[in-house]
Amino acid sequence: MGIKLFVGLGNPGSEYDQTRHNAGFWFVDALARELKVTLVPEKSYFGLAARAQFQGQTLWLLEPQTFMNLSGKSVAALARFFKIAPEEVLVAHDELDIVPGQVKLKQGGSHAGHNGLRDIHAQLGSPDYWRLRLGIGHPGAKDQVLGWVLKKPMAEHRDAIDECIQRSVRALPLLVAGDFTQAMMQIHTSKPPRPKPPPPSVPQA
Repeated sequence: MGIKLFVGLGNPGSEYDQTRHNAGFWFVDALARELKVTLVPEKSYFGLAARAQFQGQTLWLLEPQTFMNLSGKSVAALARFFKIAPEEVLVAHDELDIVPGQVKLKQGGSHAGHNGLRDIHAQLGSPDYWRLRLGIGHPGAKDQVLGWVLKKPMAEHRDAIDECIQRSVRALPLLVAGDFTQAMMQIHTSKPPRPKPPPPSVPQA
């Protein structure tokens, strides 16, 4: 069972466009470019959505426009209408506990205080959807988190996040096919492992 619905989390409005909390939107935007589709407003799903064909499958891309805390309202509306199970949903979101330049794919688990995930849990009635956790780093103190996620990342962090997004987009065939083990290997590996140096040659006597 592969992914049928790709969701990016963020806040609508140009003032939030480039902020760390919108990393999920950046991922879905990159996916839309790859699939050559355009996200358009869909009132029934409270978000921007696009339908794409890929490897004989119908895929949906969704960016909830409800503000982060109500993301589940949008996700559940589309998933229920098209009978997409939680295990066929991938939600891309910013992740404080991972440094920029790293990205993790996982299924299930807690929402860890992320308000967008908290609402998706509640609205889907299940934690079994997949998450693409895009590292944005942590400001170091809990009281600085709100300001951190709603600010623009420094250029080198943005480049590192974009690189993670491109790597994740390249795993699309694996995600759609349901080959999550291979997808994780591809998404989690930022650089190919360096070849081991050849053993030193022993001089012939």
